[in-house]
Amino acid sequence: MKLAPHDVLILHAAADLLENPSFSSKITKTVGSTIEKTIAILPTQVSLSLNDITRTALEKSLEGAIFTLSSRKSSKPYSKTHQLLAGLSGAIGGTFGFAAITAELPVSTTIMLRSIAEIARYHGENVSHANTKMACLEVFALSDSAKHGSETGYYAIRSLLAKSLSDAATQLTTPSLSKETAPLISKAINQISARFSIPITEKIAAQSIPVIGAIGGASINLMFIRYFQGLAHAHFALRHLERKYTPELVKLNYQKWVARQN
Repeated sequence: MKLAPHDVLILHAAADLLENPSFSSKITKTVGSTIEKTIAILPTQVSLSLNDITRTALEKSLEGAIFTLSSRKSSKPYSKTHQLLAGLSGAIGGTFGFAAITAELPVSTTIMLRSIAEIARYHGENVSHANTKMACLEVFALSDSAKHGSETGYYAIRSLLAKSLSDAATQLTTPSLSKETAPLISKAINQISARFSIPITEKIAAQSIPVIGAIGGASINLMFIRYFQGLAHAHFALRHLERKYTPELVKLNYQKWVARQN
């Protein structure tokens, strides 16, 4: 069985995006300096607590962003609306700097997760299903997949997260989470936040530059949500192909294309 020519093009476009994500390079072009240098001088307390802040942001955003979204398929996700809201949120971060991190990050993450869920629905996912909800969170772990350690590549990351996301999905059966029902969900969120904290660090480093201000903060958040919207479209396009054909066939074609590009 072969993929239809149109689906081959969709797969190639998704692979090119997922295997070459580079949020740090996008920020560098915007602020005109290497983000790595800025990260190196972040206050120690911010660096140490960033993973906790990221995990809390994911936990707070999960219920409000997805549980309230209708499962009815829409003709088009409201991406530009979410971009506007994310930009406004970023303006706050750019104005108040580190003091606004704890308050701003859950807001912007919720906006992005809502947008990701709409994109999932656009690609034929039923957002009322637990595995779709976890697949939406999974998008946050896909950033810079070709860069960090041995856990590289789109399918490698999916394989790494597969069991924890599956376990979490079995517990994601009620309209609200509690300490008694959420340990497996927390485990999955911990894994995702560990990867999500990398672009978050880059975003915060850029917003912490003294001259960035509200306009710069809004621009960075706009870039941030567009970045993850792109990852979401690629991720759920591939999941759509996996349902249309088989996961094995799509993965094989994906890996062949990536090998040809290297």
